[in-house]
Amino acid sequence: MSTEIRTPVATPGQTPEAPDNTPAWAIVTLREVMVKMRDRTYLLSTLVTLLLIGGTVFFNAYMSARGSDHTVAVADSAATEIIAAADAAGSENDGNTSFEAVTADSPEAALQLVRDEEADAALLQEENGNWTLTGKDEIDSGLRGPVSEALTGYVISANAAAAGTTAAELTAGSELDEALLEGDAEQAVIASVIGFAFSFLFYMATILFGMAIATSVLEEKQNRVVEILATAIPIRQLLYGKVIGNTILAVVQLALYGGVALLTLNLTGTADMVGSIIPVSGWFLVFFLVGFLILAAGWAMLGAMASRSEDLNSSSTPVMAIIFAALFAGLFAKGQLLVIASFVPVISSVAMPIRMLNSDVPLWQTLASLALALAAAYALLSFAARIYRRAVLQSGGALTMRKAMKLEQ
Repeated sequence: MSTEIRTPVATPGQTPEAPDNTPAWAIVTLREVMVKMRDRTYLLSTLVTLLLIGGTVFFNAYMSARGSDHTVAVADSAATEIIAAADAAGSENDGNTSFEAVTADSPEAALQLVRDEEADAALLQEENGNWTLTGKDEIDSGLRGPVSEALTGYVISANAAAAGTTAAELTAGSELDEALLEGDAEQAVIASVIGFAFSFLFYMATILFGMAIATSVLEEKQNRVVEILATAIPIRQLLYGKVIGNTILAVVQLALYGGVALLTLNLTGTADMVGSIIPVSGWFLVFFLVGFLILAAGWAMLGAMASRSEDLNSSSTPVMAIIFAALFAGLFAKGQLLVIASFVPVISSVAMPIRMLNSDVPLWQTLASLALALAAAYALLSFAARIYRRAVLQSGGALTMRKAMKLEQ
């Protein structure tokens, strides 16, 4: 008995449909992205975060540009000179701080101005020659510091004149300058702030998106959706699609956050050091991409081996330990420890960009660190694919790594 194989024939006027050659992992990737883009909670949280970033930059710019006006009650000409010196120093330093002296007829009248809140404080000289700065219920630090410095300068000048010399001669050689053998002091402060931002963003993104991967895998396993998908596409392709899709989402979200921050910095005129941050931010996105691929593979394995959501909480310790190590390296690692951390995969996602902010890192070291991270990502993705293929179709209790390795493929 022969079997007849019929070839579909297109009817007249009808074009035969071309076969869909789209890779299975690409279809899964698109599905992951589209599902997330329709998630109102995800979209709302992203929008709120963007508003918080922009609002924080605008608020900081407003606070730094806002002027501070201080009124000080005085009872003699010496105090008036001191307040004038404080005002001159404030105008020279930032131009946003001013001091005004209000002359009273007596020390008691000056104190009364403070009680009536017509003056922020009163600067009075005691009979023994000492000076007192009196406030009503508190003295603003922005008032105390400049007045104290101005008073010190006034007293030194007066004492020098009494000794027949000048304040410059009397204080010659007393100034202390600061210098660094490597790097720049101002750049170090910026590196500290940006390093904290890099560390925090990496920590939040890897936990939120990583847990989303593990939860998605677990839900498909519990609902037996994965069994239906396994009949249509290879299990390995399903894993790759999930990992790549969520990696794309995480990188795009980080790029949005950085873009809004840079935009608001430019709008507020506070982007003086942005030029040195942008190149390092680009490297951070590259290292984040590779580091997240490694962690995403680990999260997918955890989801495949779990049987309920409680299992994820108990089995996620190794992945969480790596994430915390990256966070602490970004916040606290210095010197040689930071250099070593910049070559450790995943941890290098934060450590290497922070090194690049603090000092000039040779290009070969950056590329070597990236190559190590890529090798680790390839190795772990291959290993995760084997575990995922074995464990995701298994029902029952949670699996350990040893049990998953013993399962038949």
